[in-house]
Amino acid sequence: MNNITPFKEGLSVPESSLVTPTYVFFLIHAMQVGVGILGFETYISKYAGFDAWISILFGGLCIHILLWMIYHILQDSKGDIVSVHKNIFGKYIGGFLSLLFSIYFLLLTLTVLRTFIEVIEVWIFPELQLWLFSCASILLIYYFVVSGFRVVTGMCLISVILGLPILLLKFYPILEGDVSSLYPVVDHSVSELIAATKQSVLSFLGIELLLIFYPFIKNPHASKKWAHFGVFFTVLIYLITAITSFVYFSEGQLEYVIWGTITLWKIVEFPFVERFEYIGIAMWFYVVLPNIALALWGASRIPKRVFKVKQRYVLWLFCAILLVASGLLKTRHTIDTLNSFTSQVGLYVLLYIPVLFCLSKIINKVRN
Repeated sequence: MNNITPFKEGLSVPESSLVTPTYVFFLIHAMQVGVGILGFETYISKYAGFDAWISILFGGLCIHILLWMIYHILQDSKGDIVSVHKNIFGKYIGGFLSLLFSIYFLLLTLTVLRTFIEVIEVWIFPELQLWLFSCASILLIYYFVVSGFRVVTGMCLISVILGLPILLLKFYPILEGDVSSLYPVVDHSVSELIAATKQSVLSFLGIELLLIFYPFIKNPHASKKWAHFGVFFTVLIYLITAITSFVYFSEGQLEYVIWGTITLWKIVEFPFVERFEYIGIAMWFYVVLPNIALALWGASRIPKRVFKVKQRYVLWLFCAILLVASGLLKTRHTIDTLNSFTSQVGLYVLLYIPVLFCLSKIINKVRN
């Protein structure tokens, strides 16, 4: 007899599909660190200059609070976001709201995929056949997602391990930078710091995937500390990345730098490697891959729960949508518009979490 972890609303997950609480660290961190970290410094510095590193700390604090709320929401429902919506809004309205989350995760998948393909086009293969690379990437991602949640989790673990050596290369620009660029500290108004904090929070999108994979955690209560460790580690990496760019570039230079991290890779020199950014981008593909796979898994998981259909069928549809949409987004302007739109939608999703938290507490108090 198979061991089954029971949840409300008929949701059950086989023991063979569960992951230990420790892996939540890698799931949270891998979803937050992806293609966005390659150029986020330019966006946050627009609002608060080189004081924007302070906004990263404030943004990280906000994410910790939202993560705490997510755990309370999920513990009250003893299920995933579909169960939460059904308990609060009923079958039909709740199902509709859950499908909106599915669309959001699909949008997140498309944004990460198309943005990284643009990185490859700009830095390595200017004449890249877009449809060919998109098709190959989507087939690879489909293979991982259809293999199950534990395979996707393993990818997240590998991505974190592979990403760490690349992050150590920030030592080179720090040596050539000027620390005095960070002074004077707190030279911007509160409103400017708040605007930069908002942009920083958008860089940390990804914790909302916990709303989907929560039932797949063995002893989910014990995973809280690992989730918060994951967010803390993410904030630390973003903080180091931002300070490195602020030390190396002037504010005027940073305004015209789209991919700050990749630009800094150009100064890395080894006797056996002339253009390290090529190697860095190639290795970063394995960091971005779990981003895409986990988001696509979450997007396809929700329709399976709502309509009781096989996840494989939903994956076929979503992969076809990704392939067509990637081919239609060809210019820098359209890709930038996609990133801005996804960030705005992500902000609404994050703002929805406190609303859901309050409604969940009220509903549970009334029913109990």
